[in-house]
Amino acid sequence: STISGSSESIPFGLYIVADGMGGHQFGEVASNSAIRIIGGIVMKKFHSFLYTMPTQSLQESLQEVMEAAILEAHQYIQREAPGSGTTVTAALVLGQQVTIGHVGDSRAYAVYPDGRLDPLTRDHSLVKRLEELGHLSRDEAENFPHRNVLIRALGQGETLEADIFTIPFPQPGSLLLCSDGLWGVVNEKDISRIITDAPTLHRACQNLVEAANAAGGPDNITVAIVQLVG
Repeated sequence: STISGSSESIPFGLYIVADGMGGHQFGEVASNSAIRIIGGIVMKKFHSFLYTMPTQSLQESLQEVMEAAILEAHQYIQREAPGSGTTVTAALVLGQQVTIGHVGDSRAYAVYPDGRLDPLTRDHSLVKRLEELGHLSRDEAENFPHRNVLIRALGQGETLEADIFTIPFPQPGSLLLCSDGLWGVVNEKDISRIITDAPTLHRACQNLVEAANAAGGPDNITVAIVQLVG
């Protein structure tokens, strides 16, 4: 998706990737609920913050809205689809900044024209935790048999701590959101190359999905790429 950056309007967009678990039926309920609830709350609230609060309060307030929306989705999934869960990585682009809310192992990356692919989120997974503690090397982590075990997910556990932060939108460059159906089977170097070589963002998304399928991706594949233009 491209967002106009002209002086006539403030660039705005909300993008959410959610990857459900707990069986196909319940996993789909969890992921769809997360997208619907988080999207609804953020879209409803952001206008009032944008037009009634001082600019210096905007960043903190948007983070609070994102956090509250994720918590509401978490509680809804616990009530309506017990035993299921979902990852969520949500990006609210407003002006030249992006506020990210993240739980699980879907990812957000900054993608730059020179080929750099910088991870913006940290996986809430068992394998990542073991790697951080020094129990697994990078190579061992890539071949760990339980890579899909999460230590945080919406709908799982009584309490939930989401990672919420605001950063400048990567410029020149783009923002990539994806599920583990992509990054689990296509390495970051190839992801960056595919995006850089594609003539359009739409084609880049198609090529990424095709690459994941060609690599034998066993999981659902979700990809979104966002770029500011103008």
